Amino acid sequence: MNCFPDTSFLCSLYLRQVNSTLAISWMKQRTGPLPVSSFLLLEFRQSIRLQVKLRSSDKNKGFDLLEASQMLRDFDFDLRNGVLKPEPVDWAVVHHLAEDLSARYTASVGHRLADILHVATALHLGKTEFLTFDANQRRLAEAVGLIVVV
Repeated sequence: MNCFPDTSFLCSLYLRQVNSTLAISWMKQRTGPLPVSSFLLLEFRQSIRLQVKLRSSDKNKGFDLLEASQMLRDFDFDLRNGVLKPEPVDWAVVHHLAEDLSARYTASVGHRLADILHVATALHLGKTEFLTFDANQRRLAEAVGLIVVV
C-alpha cells in the first residue's frame, strides 16, 4: 500500500467521529494492510489514554475508560490480524527529514512535531499518498508533494 496515515485517520477508525464514515469506507476499499510506524502506534495509544484523563477532570471532554479500553482492544486486534502493519523506520533518517521540514515550514505555517514526524515518515518510506483529517497536516503533506486522499 502506497499510503501512510496520521493519528487523526486512526482515531476516525476506532472512535465514532465526523470523519469515521469516510475513514471506514476508505479502509473497506483498500488492498493490503495499512502501514504504520512505531511512533504512530505510540501517539495513537497515548492520545486514547490522555482522553481518559481529560474525562476524569471534565465530563464534557474526552471519553471514559470503558470506551478507551474497547478502542485499544480493537486497535490491537487489527495489529495482530494484519489490518495494520508496522513498518521498520530508520529514525535517524526521519529526524533529518523532519528537521528539514521544520526549518522550511514551521515558522511560516506552524506545525506540531508529531505532524512533521508523520509526514517525514511517509517520505522516508517512499509513500506517495497521505491519510489525514487534520487541515494543517494536510497543508504540510501537500507542500512536500504527498497526495492527501482523505
